[in-house]
Amino acid sequence: MTGETTVRTAVRIHGRSAQREAVRALLDGLRARSGHLVVTGEPGLGRTALLQWAADSFRAGPVLRLGPGEDRGAPATAGELLTTLRKAAGEAPLLVCVDDAHLWDAPARSALSHAAERLHTAGRVALLLSVAGHRAVDPEFARLPVVRLDPLAPSHADALLDEVTDGSTDPAVREHLLAEAEGNPALLLALVRRLTPAELRGLRPLPRPTADAGTLAAVAGSALTCPSADARDLLLTVAAAVRAADGPDVDTRLVLDALRHLDPASAPTANPLPDVLAGAGDRLRFHSPLLCRAVHATAAPDRRRAAHRALADVLEADGQPLPALLHRSWSLSGPAPVARLADRLAAVAADGTTPASHGLRGTAYARAAELTADAPVRAERYTAAAEQALLAGRPDRARPLLAAARDCAAPAVVRGRAERVRGLAELRDGPVGDAHQSLLLAASLLAEDAPAEAASAALAAADAAWAAGDLSSCLATLSLGPAPGPRDAAGMLGPAAPDAATGADGLPGADGLPGTVDLAGAVDGAGPGGVPAPTDPPGPRHAADSRHAADPRQAVAPRHANAPGHAAAPGHAAIPGYAAVPSAVLAGGRTGGATPRTDAGARGGPGGTRVCGAVPDPVRDHRVGMRALLEGRLDRAAPSLGQVVERARTDDRPETLLRAASAALLLGNVDAARRAGARALAATRQSGSEALVPQALEYLAYAELRAGRHPQARAHAEEGLRTALRAGQRNTAAHHQAVLALAASIEDEPAAVARHVTAALATARRHGLAQAATLAEWAAARADLGRGRPQDAADRLGLLVLPGPGRGHFAVWRLAVPCFVEAAALAGRPEDTHEVLTDFAGWAAFGADPQAAAQLARCHALLAPPDRADDLYRRALARHDEAGGDFERARTALLYGKWLRRRRRPREARGRLGTALAGFDRCGAGVWAAQARAELRALGAAPQGGGAGTLTGLTPQQLRIARHVAEGATNREVALTLAVSTRTVDYHLRKVFAVLGVRSRLELARMVEHADRTRGDRRAGDRM
Repeated sequence: MTGETTVRTAVRIHGRSAQREAVRALLDGLRARSGHLVVTGEPGLGRTALLQWAADSFRAGPVLRLGPGEDRGAPATAGELLTTLRKAAGEAPLLVCVDDAHLWDAPARSALSHAAERLHTAGRVALLLSVAGHRAVDPEFARLPVVRLDPLAPSHADALLDEVTDGSTDPAVREHLLAEAEGNPALLLALVRRLTPAELRGLRPLPRPTADAGTLAAVAGSALTCPSADARDLLLTVAAAVRAADGPDVDTRLVLDALRHLDPASAPTANPLPDVLAGAGDRLRFHSPLLCRAVHATAAPDRRRAAHRALADVLEADGQPLPALLHRSWSLSGPAPVARLADRLAAVAADGTTPASHGLRGTAYARAAELTADAPVRAERYTAAAEQALLAGRPDRARPLLAAARDCAAPAVVRGRAERVRGLAELRDGPVGDAHQSLLLAASLLAEDAPAEAASAALAAADAAWAAGDLSSCLATLSLGPAPGPRDAAGMLGPAAPDAATGADGLPGADGLPGTVDLAGAVDGAGPGGVPAPTDPPGPRHAADSRHAADPRQAVAPRHANAPGHAAAPGHAAIPGYAAVPSAVLAGGRTGGATPRTDAGARGGPGGTRVCGAVPDPVRDHRVGMRALLEGRLDRAAPSLGQVVERARTDDRPETLLRAASAALLLGNVDAARRAGARALAATRQSGSEALVPQALEYLAYAELRAGRHPQARAHAEEGLRTALRAGQRNTAAHHQAVLALAASIEDEPAAVARHVTAALATARRHGLAQAATLAEWAAARADLGRGRPQDAADRLGLLVLPGPGRGHFAVWRLAVPCFVEAAALAGRPEDTHEVLTDFAGWAAFGADPQAAAQLARCHALLAPPDRADDLYRRALARHDEAGGDFERARTALLYGKWLRRRRRPREARGRLGTALAGFDRCGAGVWAAQARAELRALGAAPQGGGAGTLTGLTPQQLRIARHVAEGATNREVALTLAVSTRTVDYHLRKVFAVLGVRSRLELARMVEHADRTRGDRRAGDRM
């Protein structure tokens, strides 16, 4: 089919920040030296575009483009090539771009490689090469530094699509195109070109398959060439096997056995491998996923079906029914429905005893739907496939499946389930306001035929309102359905605990549906579910005034949203604070995943998903405990939540352990929360549910933050960020970014704080994540406070905590009050603190946060007259001794030491400041430790350990920069001397200032001079 859409040329590179930074560093280095860099990536990822961007960005001198001659050879030896470069450069820097260097013949590649290693003899030359990523890098270039292009992130692919279509693409078509392109920009543009304007706008159905053989072949280009029939069969069999595999690689034995079935007279071998394949042990894979798809799509149809048939025969003999059935279905000729095979596929996918990943089950459900003629059953199977895609951490695959389900005529209950899955996908990776509306619609569609499922959808809708910071909608939604009370997020994460209807392993008993997952509210973890926090537990993140919690009829307009004096009403006590955890995740916990029914029952017909069961005791205990907390009855909450924690001691299921971690944080038992969180992470990894890993890591990060273990919290959040991005959970990733910003705000890393804050706010503002935005802004303000900028910190924090429409998320702003009081007091604005301090006093009196009482005493000490402050500081330190936590205690000791120094009590001040410094060093709070060292120096005391005031705490690069600056060099002059960028100098110089505790270049010069003089005196003494 020929498309009629004219695609606008993209005017900028989307994403690629790390790769562009590497190229920019190469170009910046030309001020002082030559350099070289290899860019690689599969076809279509933009190697040529990156080289063009480099050429367009280079302004310091000429740009030379080299290419092979007609015989793909270079017209020069390495020496002659260097002479050519020397002449081209003259006195100016020279950029040499060599695109597709892998196409040069071996002697030419060798000459180019040798020239790259001797560029310094040609002047200041930057050599930028691109080589194909669908094959191993040629040995001539193996020693050169390499930067790899990966598929675009969803947000960048989305921006590219908007740019070339002016944002006119229908939402369902957009989701389908992004899923088909898999982050390959050239393939995305080719798909757009293939469609007509009417198809792009959703006015006509899309061609199937959208990424057809011609489109894939055009993007793959010459990489598809294959020298022999045997090699073509090998590539086709590997590509066919990957379609029913759990990852990008397949078993070598399976491929060879299938090749023997394909041609009994042959003697297949995997040695030598074609260039486009890679072997690792007994596994085979394509270097390029795009090439894998292209090989399969462009093969002759009869040969492709024969390859699938051979794989099906081998897998059936090996006792692997699910992949065997998939290959059998792909061996059919024609698209006609095959009811019997479709039913078998759905039945095996629903069998929890069959070992298979969520991704493979989703593929089976989708294929079963394609082979199903009955529209309601087809819709139910597409919905089941979408659920499995979410469990596998692939929301990009779930959305097109939901669009396919929506195209089928189906009863309300089926449409309700599909809408619920859509809302859950949006909740973890989309605008949470849209998720709220989708989930409310799901609740209304499910109300008549599946009331329990409707209640779970309503709870998930409340979760979306929570994430958006919409308190009235959250409470109003919680009042819907038969069970409006608090719902624990961890309880929404997986299969129900064993009860009368389930066996000891969590599988259904009476109805015989194996592998059933309780998806009731499976993802309302961001809201009325567990919210972990560093200063308060992660349990349910709904903040309702206790009166409203007791009477849901008052949920629509809670007057405590901005009113002072309501912190004591523990609705905000249940606000543990930090992020939406677990954020929008369908449950899993077992390899069987969610199991659609294969009989046409009341739950939605063939292929439907059984999503609800009896409420297990752990959920009921957690609900009772949380309700008691909301009502301000800690005496009632403790026994129920304690049962939740205790039950997890003998239960290894991820959902039970996550629930226990949430309950332990609510009770202030940080050690129990860390143990449960660590066990939940191990159980989640063992179960194979990629969607749950980021949430388990988030619980751990919050537990470590609350315990004051910021380095450990940072480690968990860094891993959580990687897994969230890999699982397509951008909203969860934003919360991990906020945690990282909070951790970095106490360290000496202002650049890291800014980076994480920017990343968290980018998603938070785009998707309406009020809680993540508040946390990120708080982190930025705390960094200002730590670096001695109280005025800036007070300005930021005032927007978050003071009454008004711009106040931060209702579950978080109270946690930032101690920072605001400190900043306002130091900035000379104590009058701004009185109203919010009253609120915080109520929160501290509630007793759920063991640090709050000490923080409150510290706040009062900051604002008290001199005759009362001394006693209040001592009282705060005593409370810290009871609660534990190095960082908060050290902050109080620092403020007390500063106060004592200004009252001319140096001996007492020295003791308090020394204690503060030790506490900050213990928890890695570098920027705060610098404050303590500066105060000690002001007292004439030398801080112990090579800290500020000496140069021993600097890295070699920092020391070089410090010496050059001390000699009077500007940042630009230092950059030229050391052959680095000015950004690098700026970054290291900020680190130098923080480590040494200086505030100006003059102070730095004096310190360097003093250190050099001291070292000289010491050497002279040694000689004597």
